[in-house]
Amino acid sequence: MHDVVVVGAGPAGSRYARRAAENGLDVLAFEQGEVGEPLACSGHVSTDLWEFTEDAREELFQNEISGARFHTGGPGSDDHPFYKDEVISNVIDRVGLDRHLADLAREAGADLREHHTVVAVAEHRDHVTVEARGPDGDVETHRAKLVAGCDGPKSRVRRELGLPEPDELLHGVLGFDETPDHQDFVDVHLTVPRFFAWRIPRGEAGVEYGLAVPPGDDARERFEDFVAGYDADVTRRCSGLIPIGPPKRVTGSRSFLIGDAAAQTKPFTGGGILYGMTAADHAAREIDPSDPATLGEYERAWRDDLRGDIRLGHAVRAGYSVPKAVQKAGMKAFEGEIGVHMDRPSTLFSREQLKALLSRS
Repeated sequence: MHDVVVVGAGPAGSRYARRAAENGLDVLAFEQGEVGEPLACSGHVSTDLWEFTEDAREELFQNEISGARFHTGGPGSDDHPFYKDEVISNVIDRVGLDRHLADLAREAGADLREHHTVVAVAEHRDHVTVEARGPDGDVETHRAKLVAGCDGPKSRVRRELGLPEPDELLHGVLGFDETPDHQDFVDVHLTVPRFFAWRIPRGEAGVEYGLAVPPGDDARERFEDFVAGYDADVTRRCSGLIPIGPPKRVTGSRSFLIGDAAAQTKPFTGGGILYGMTAADHAAREIDPSDPATLGEYERAWRDDLRGDIRLGHAVRAGYSVPKAVQKAGMKAFEGEIGVHMDRPSTLFSREQLKALLSRS
């Protein structure tokens, strides 16, 4: 009988597995394939990431970003710059991040097994059972006090246990041009219905292009048109789903969801690395596998921390769909130096942002 079985070893799953193991819990974690593969997420993150990685900056770092150019048209259109006189964010080796976090979980004592596909999950009165198919094709059944679903937008744990679905699933596409680019600005194009497209310079690693669209739109066709506008030589492509809008409940009787499985993402960018790992820390602090009632403490803790920023994030995203004339007028009024944190829209009302606005007078 394990204390907890963790399904999925992305950033949220590995972070929770590590913290739970450090707390003395018996943790068994499964990853369907090889950790970090296939890539389906951007590598553009706030500098807060380094608080979670234990001196891995030199290993994972690719480029520094100090601002963004917002466009209401495609490549080559007029832009509205927003920037700081300091580094706002970093671009990282996204696959390397997953592997590093998984290594930290193993070092803490978690039994993290790759190439294990979870095929069934069930809650019982005093335990859960998790069935996983290993690399040899055999199915193993494991018992635990709790199960943590950290298995992404189409979470098997969520479906098996009948937990509520995210409000929305966007279809994201990424592509990579290997031409080095050391610019310190990203480009954001508000040309995709209800979302946007982006260009992120990755230093010697090249350039990342991406976009996300609502269901039913043709993401691949839009992506090809977008990169053609930049005359980019994209040699590698990948795609995935982006969950938006956490459901009202991410816990069951002996289960809980973290990260993309719980749609703990920024509604205005779809990014979930920092939100997911923040929620993982709340789970490790609040949940006692011997007392399932503590699952409610986890629900309260992560929502109290992230609720305000998620709500404001929805308001920011709504601005992507207003008429172009309104977008341009708004961006023209606020472009320039900012004091906003890229993960926390609540900082739109911060002293730093007010100071930045007043400095333009």
